[in-house]
Amino acid sequence: MSLTVKVYSDYVCPYCILAEGQLEEAAAETGVEVQHLPYELRPYPTPTLRPEDAYMTNDWRDKVFPLAKLLNIPIVKPPFSPQPYTHLAFEGYQYAKEHGKAKEYNSRMYQAFFLESKDIGDIDVLTELAAELGLDPVGYREALETRAYKEAHQEALRHAVEEAKITGAPFFIIGSTVLRGMVFKHQFVETIRKELLLAQASSR
Repeated sequence: MSLTVKVYSDYVCPYCILAEGQLEEAAAETGVEVQHLPYELRPYPTPTLRPEDAYMTNDWRDKVFPLAKLLNIPIVKPPFSPQPYTHLAFEGYQYAKEHGKAKEYNSRMYQAFFLESKDIGDIDVLTELAAELGLDPVGYREALETRAYKEAHQEALRHAVEEAKITGAPFFIIGSTVLRGMVFKHQFVETIRKELLLAQASSR
């Protein structure tokens, strides 16, 4: 019985990178597929966060850094003020998906932003990262500059907001179960196994 875990996330969401490894381990253990879907926490022209503001300062001190230490992830508070928008990175994701590099692209965006302090709102930076993954840098850059995947990305956002009713990130849909925010491996495994049993029962 197959099961797909749908993950709605944003590349500038620290809880998304923290939960990513936990989900990957759970997926490997249970044999489920993982589908990454875009969700912009603050789409343009909504103002993005500033690292010096109280909200981001307190959240990172009280939640993000302790979780990262627990999970042994050397996360760095991004220095960009304001934080970059992610629509270009997500349009690049559509390009990467079309060229068979969706999973690698997602992971690289998180690593670049949260571990290496790279500006993933900058086309030059995004093109360099895409080239690292073996994507054609000329074709990738052209896709971003011409906004070739703008409609595909906007449709993905419309689906997230209007159909899936996503209100935050990370947001996980596992069968009939919805999980929000930081989720650990054991929680993923428990939910996946429950949903697999429900699916098997309903197919009889």
